[in-house]
Amino acid sequence: MDLKQHINEEKLPDHVALIMDGNGRWAKQRGKERIFGHENGVEAVRDTVKAAAEIGVSYLTFFAFSTENWCRPHLEVETLMDLLVHAIGNETPELHKNGVRLQAIGDLESLPELCREKLNEAMKLTEKNTKLIVTVALSYSARWEIVNATRKIAEKIANKTLSPDQIDEDLLHAAMETASLPDPDLLIRTSGELRISNFLLWQIAYTELYFTPVYWPDFRREHFYQAIIDYQRRERRFGKLNKQVAVSKNL
Repeated sequence: MDLKQHINEEKLPDHVALIMDGNGRWAKQRGKERIFGHENGVEAVRDTVKAAAEIGVSYLTFFAFSTENWCRPHLEVETLMDLLVHAIGNETPELHKNGVRLQAIGDLESLPELCREKLNEAMKLTEKNTKLIVTVALSYSARWEIVNATRKIAEKIANKTLSPDQIDEDLLHAAMETASLPDPDLLIRTSGELRISNFLLWQIAYTELYFTPVYWPDFRREHFYQAIIDYQRRERRFGKLNKQVAVSKNL
Protein backbone atom coordinates (compact mmCIF):
# COMPACT_ATOMS: atom_id res chain seq x y z
CA MET A 1 0.00 0.00 0.00
CA ASP A 2 1.26 3.49 -0.88
CA LEU A 3 0.73 5.27 2.43
CA LYS A 4 1.78 8.61 1.00
CA GLN A 5 -1.41 8.89 -1.03
CA HIS A 6 -3.47 8.64 2.16
CA ILE A 7 -1.89 11.74 3.69
CA ASN A 8 -3.99 14.89 3.75
CA GLU A 9 -1.59 17.67 2.76
CA GLU A 10 -3.91 20.25 4.32
CA LYS A 11 -3.56 18.69 7.79
CA LEU A 12 0.18 18.14 7.99
CA PRO A 13 1.99 18.67 11.28
CA ASP A 14 4.19 21.72 10.95
CA HIS A 15 6.85 20.38 13.29
CA VAL A 16 7.68 16.71 13.96
CA ALA A 17 10.11 15.72 16.70
CA LEU A 18 11.72 12.27 16.82
CA ILE A 19 13.33 10.20 19.57
CA MET A 20 15.58 7.79 17.69
CA ASP A 21 15.60 4.76 19.98
CA GLY A 22 16.54 1.11 19.58
CA ASN A 23 19.94 1.29 17.85
CA GLY A 24 21.68 -0.82 20.49
CA ARG A 25 18.99 -3.50 20.66
CA TRP A 26 18.85 -3.67 16.86
CA ALA A 27 22.60 -4.34 16.78
CA LYS A 28 22.41 -6.88 19.61
CA GLN A 29 19.81 -8.90 17.72
CA ARG A 30 22.39 -9.22 14.94
CA GLY A 31 25.26 -10.13 17.24
CA LYS A 32 26.96 -6.79 16.68
CA GLU A 33 28.27 -3.99 18.89
CA ARG A 34 25.94 -1.09 19.71
CA ILE A 35 27.76 1.26 17.35
CA PHE A 36 26.67 -0.93 14.42
CA GLY A 37 23.11 0.14 15.18
CA HIS A 38 24.04 3.80 15.28
CA GLU A 39 25.82 3.50 11.95
CA ASN A 40 22.74 1.98 10.33
CA GLY A 41 20.53 4.58 11.95
CA VAL A 42 21.99 7.22 9.62
CA GLU A 43 19.96 5.79 6.72
CA ALA A 44 16.79 6.16 8.78
CA VAL A 45 17.56 9.84 9.33
CA ARG A 46 18.24 10.33 5.63
CA ASP A 47 14.99 8.67 4.54
CA THR A 48 12.93 10.52 7.15
CA VAL A 49 14.32 13.89 6.06
CA LYS A 50 13.54 13.12 2.41
CA ALA A 51 10.01 11.96 3.27
CA ALA A 52 9.29 15.06 5.36
CA ALA A 53 10.56 17.39 2.63
CA GLU A 54 8.50 15.62 -0.04
CA ILE A 55 5.16 15.95 1.77
CA GLY A 56 5.76 19.47 3.06
CA VAL A 57 6.60 19.19 6.77
CA SER A 58 8.41 22.40 7.74
CA TYR A 59 10.44 21.33 10.79
CA LEU A 60 12.09 18.12 11.99
CA THR A 61 13.90 17.82 15.32
CA PHE A 62 15.99 14.72 16.06
CA PHE A 63 17.08 13.73 19.57
CA ALA A 64 20.58 12.53 18.67
CA PHE A 65 22.60 12.65 21.91
CA SER A 66 21.44 13.48 25.43
CA THR A 67 23.45 14.90 28.31
CA GLU A 68 22.91 11.55 30.02
CA ASN A 69 24.57 9.76 27.09
CA TRP A 70 27.95 11.14 28.21
CA CYS A 71 27.77 8.50 30.98
CA ARG A 72 27.96 5.65 28.48
CA PRO A 73 31.27 3.75 28.02
CA HIS A 74 34.03 6.05 26.76
CA LEU A 75 34.66 4.03 23.61
CA GLU A 76 31.00 4.15 22.60
CA VAL A 77 30.81 7.92 23.16
CA GLU A 78 34.05 8.50 21.26
CA THR A 79 32.84 6.36 18.36
CA LEU A 80 29.48 8.15 18.34
CA MET A 81 31.21 11.51 18.07
CA ASP A 82 33.35 10.22 15.18
CA LEU A 83 30.19 8.92 13.49
CA LEU A 84 28.53 12.29 13.95
CA VAL A 85 31.46 14.09 12.33
CA HIS A 86 31.39 11.78 9.31
CA ALA A 87 27.61 11.90 9.00
CA ILE A 88 27.59 15.70 9.00
CA GLY A 89 30.33 15.79 6.37
CA ASN A 90 28.64 13.21 4.16
CA GLU A 91 25.05 14.45 4.42
CA THR A 92 25.44 18.24 4.33
CA PRO A 93 26.01 18.62 0.54
CA GLU A 94 22.78 16.71 -0.19
CA LEU A 95 20.86 18.65 2.46
CA HIS A 96 22.06 21.93 0.99
CA LYS A 97 21.23 20.83 -2.55
CA ASN A 98 17.66 20.04 -1.46
CA GLY A 99 17.09 23.32 0.36
CA VAL A 100 17.33 21.88 3.89
CA ARG A 101 18.69 24.00 6.71
CA LEU A 102 20.62 22.29 9.50
CA GLN A 103 20.78 23.67 13.03
CA ALA A 104 21.54 22.30 16.48
CA ILE A 105 20.38 22.76 20.07
CA GLY A 106 21.96 21.67 23.33
CA ASP A 107 25.17 22.24 25.25
CA LEU A 108 27.22 22.39 22.07
CA GLU A 109 30.33 23.63 23.89
CA SER A 110 30.62 20.20 25.50
CA LEU A 111 31.09 18.54 22.09
CA PRO A 112 34.59 17.68 20.81
CA GLU A 113 36.23 20.52 18.89
CA LEU A 114 36.19 18.76 15.51
CA CYS A 115 32.52 17.93 15.93
CA ARG A 116 31.71 21.59 16.69
CA GLU A 117 33.71 22.72 13.67
CA LYS A 118 31.92 20.39 11.25
CA LEU A 119 28.57 21.32 12.74
CA ASN A 120 29.25 25.04 12.45
CA GLU A 121 30.39 24.62 8.84
CA ALA A 122 27.21 22.75 7.95
CA MET A 123 24.97 25.29 9.69
CA LYS A 124 26.75 28.18 7.97
CA LEU A 125 26.45 26.57 4.54
CA THR A 126 22.73 25.84 4.89
CA GLU A 127 21.61 28.85 6.96
CA LYS A 128 19.62 30.49 4.14
CA ASN A 129 17.74 27.34 3.11
CA THR A 130 14.01 27.34 3.85
CA LYS A 131 12.39 24.18 2.45
CA LEU A 132 12.85 22.20 5.68
CA ILE A 133 14.50 23.09 8.98
CA VAL A 134 16.27 20.08 10.52
CA THR A 135 17.33 20.54 14.14
CA VAL A 136 19.65 18.08 15.85
CA ALA A 137 19.57 17.93 19.66
CA LEU A 138 23.13 17.20 20.84
CA SER A 139 24.30 17.04 24.44
CA TYR A 140 20.74 18.08 25.19
CA SER A 141 18.25 17.45 27.96
CA ALA A 142 15.02 19.30 28.66
CA ARG A 143 15.85 19.84 32.33
CA TRP A 144 19.23 21.33 31.36
CA GLU A 145 17.43 23.58 28.89
CA ILE A 146 14.87 24.79 31.46
CA VAL A 147 17.57 25.44 34.07
CA ASN A 148 19.63 27.31 31.47
CA ALA A 149 16.62 29.42 30.43
CA THR A 150 15.83 30.19 34.06
CA ARG A 151 19.42 31.27 34.64
CA LYS A 152 19.25 33.68 31.68
CA ILE A 153 16.11 35.26 33.09
CA ALA A 154 17.59 35.44 36.62
CA GLU A 155 20.64 37.26 35.27
CA LYS A 156 18.39 39.88 33.67
CA ILE A 157 16.57 40.37 36.97
CA ALA A 158 19.88 40.65 38.82
CA ASN A 159 21.05 43.25 36.29
CA LYS A 160 17.73 45.11 36.76
CA THR A 161 16.88 44.83 33.04
CA LEU A 162 13.84 42.70 33.89
CA SER A 163 11.35 42.63 36.74
CA PRO A 164 9.78 39.39 38.05
CA ASP A 165 6.27 40.48 37.08
CA GLN A 166 7.37 40.59 33.43
CA ILE A 167 8.01 36.83 33.37
CA ASP A 168 5.41 34.98 31.30
CA GLU A 169 5.26 32.03 28.92
CA ASP A 170 6.48 34.08 25.97
CA LEU A 171 9.53 35.24 27.88
CA LEU A 172 10.42 31.71 28.95
CA HIS A 173 9.89 30.45 25.40
CA ALA A 174 12.29 33.11 24.12
CA ALA A 175 14.96 31.88 26.55
CA MET A 176 14.69 28.28 25.35
CA GLU A 177 17.03 26.57 22.89
CA THR A 178 14.04 26.21 20.55
CA ALA A 179 13.08 29.91 20.57
CA SER A 180 13.14 30.03 16.76
CA LEU A 181 10.93 26.94 16.38
CA PRO A 182 7.20 26.34 16.80
CA ASP A 183 6.27 23.71 19.38
CA PRO A 184 6.13 20.18 17.93
CA ASP A 185 2.74 19.03 16.67
CA LEU A 186 3.83 15.40 16.69
CA LEU A 187 6.47 13.47 18.62
CA ILE A 188 7.51 10.04 17.31
CA ARG A 189 9.45 7.56 19.45
CA THR A 190 10.76 4.31 18.03
CA SER A 191 11.62 0.95 19.65
CA GLY A 192 8.41 0.47 21.66
CA GLU A 193 9.51 2.44 24.73
CA LEU A 194 6.66 4.55 26.13
CA ARG A 195 8.43 7.54 27.68
CA ILE A 196 9.74 11.00 26.79
CA SER A 197 13.27 10.65 28.19
CA ASN A 198 13.86 14.29 29.10
CA PHE A 199 13.20 15.62 25.59
CA LEU A 200 11.49 18.98 24.89
CA LEU A 201 9.46 18.84 28.11
CA TRP A 202 8.38 22.49 27.91
CA GLN A 203 7.58 22.36 24.20
CA ILE A 204 5.45 19.18 24.08
CA ALA A 205 2.70 20.36 26.46
CA TYR A 206 0.07 19.74 23.75
CA THR A 207 2.06 17.63 21.30
CA GLU A 208 0.49 14.43 19.95
CA LEU A 209 2.59 11.37 20.89
CA TYR A 210 3.16 8.40 18.60
CA PHE A 211 5.03 5.26 19.68
CA THR A 212 6.13 2.54 17.30
CA PRO A 213 7.83 -0.80 18.09
CA VAL A 214 10.13 -0.38 15.08
CA TYR A 215 13.79 0.02 16.03
CA TRP A 216 15.32 3.21 14.66
CA PRO A 217 17.68 1.56 12.10
CA ASP A 218 14.61 -0.06 10.47
CA PHE A 219 12.54 3.16 10.47
CA ARG A 220 11.72 4.30 6.93
CA ARG A 221 9.40 6.72 5.18
CA GLU A 222 6.49 4.27 5.33
CA HIS A 223 6.71 4.31 9.13
CA PHE A 224 6.92 8.10 9.06
CA TYR A 225 3.87 8.29 6.80
CA GLN A 226 1.96 5.95 9.13
CA ALA A 227 2.69 8.27 12.05
CA ILE A 228 1.45 11.25 10.03
CA ILE A 229 -1.75 9.40 9.08
CA ASP A 230 -2.35 8.45 12.71
CA TYR A 231 -1.82 12.08 13.72
CA GLN A 232 -4.34 13.25 11.13
CA ARG A 233 -7.03 10.97 12.59
CA ARG A 234 -6.84 12.73 15.94
CA GLU A 235 -8.66 15.83 17.10
CA ARG A 236 -6.37 18.27 18.85
CA ARG A 237 -8.32 20.09 21.56
CA PHE A 238 -5.57 21.91 23.50
CA GLY A 239 -7.61 21.54 26.69
CA LYS A 240 -10.88 22.68 25.10
CA LEU A 241 -14.15 20.80 24.62
CA ASN A 242 -14.99 19.26 21.24
CA LYS A 243 -17.66 21.88 20.56
CA GLN A 244 -15.25 24.68 21.42
CA VAL A 245 -12.72 23.33 18.93
CA ALA A 246 -15.44 23.11 16.27
CA VAL A 247 -16.44 26.74 16.88
CA SER A 248 -12.83 27.98 16.67
CA LYS A 249 -12.32 26.12 13.40
CA ASN A 250 -15.34 27.88 11.90
CA LEU A 251 -14.26 31.39 12.92
